[in-house]
Amino acid sequence: MAKKRLIVIDGNALIHRAYHALPPLTTPAGELVNAVYGFLSILFKITKELKPDYIAATFDLPGPTFRHKKFKDYKGKRVKAPDELYQQIPQIKGVLKDFNIPIFEKQGYEADDIIGTIACLMEKFPETEVIILTGDMDALQLVNEQTKVYTLRKGIKDVVLYDEQLVKEKYQGLAPGQLVDFKGLRGDPSDNIPGVPGVGEKTAIQLIQEFTSIENLYQELARQPKKVREKLSRLLRDHKDSALLSKELSQIKCDVSFNFNLEQCRWQGFEEAKTAEILGKFGFHSLVKRLQPEKTDNMTLF
Repeated sequence: MAKKRLIVIDGNALIHRAYHALPPLTTPAGELVNAVYGFLSILFKITKELKPDYIAATFDLPGPTFRHKKFKDYKGKRVKAPDELYQQIPQIKGVLKDFNIPIFEKQGYEADDIIGTIACLMEKFPETEVIILTGDMDALQLVNEQTKVYTLRKGIKDVVLYDEQLVKEKYQGLAPGQLVDFKGLRGDPSDNIPGVPGVGEKTAIQLIQEFTSIENLYQELARQPKKVREKLSRLLRDHKDSALLSKELSQIKCDVSFNFNLEQCRWQGFEEAKTAEILGKFGFHSLVKRLQPEKTDNMTLF
């Protein structure tokens, strides 16, 4: 019996990727909609390729999260996206609602935490595979036997479907669940997560390969400080609090409280006339053509 499939969309990540990957594109009324076009292109592509039984979308909400409360400089160096990007988010949410794709979001949490919680809730439905659609590599920590990550590497065309084996290949044998330990040591400049100063990617991977987790690493150092070379041992001990905080900041939460109903996410497909009308309002005539069955069999969606 074939497994069913749930696609969980990381809305903000895809919007950012689409906005920056595509040149300016406007409606007949002059409204910028390049992110809308790119987002819908990805949506059409993945529904055609993966033929989901269920689809859910997640979004960040404006305002600080619980991570900002733990570390006030979290994402502090990130440059604010242009207003033209944010102005397209309500349009995309509106289209998702028109397609009957439910949206999940919660104040104080990131879309990653909503995604993580959905992935964990889906453990009750082992017959359903979970595919996370994102441009953010943070989601790789959620990969397991049931959950995979379909990520955009460059632009909106170069895609990779990560399973456990592919994650291990990318991170030299580290399991998906160990990526938070890796980030605890290495840090994450994109989110301004400090890690341990002076510990680079290679050293972080080697340490987690040997000690399996940050907690085990510090337990071993407490017993045998010379287990690693002296300079590194001193760095690790001096920045223990930063390492543990960085791991905590990197960890996607899987226990956010919100109402999730799998049946609410059941995907019925695109109703051609309605979809053509929606796309026509944006002037997306090329996307309308791609929805026509007789013309899509041998076409790419980009």
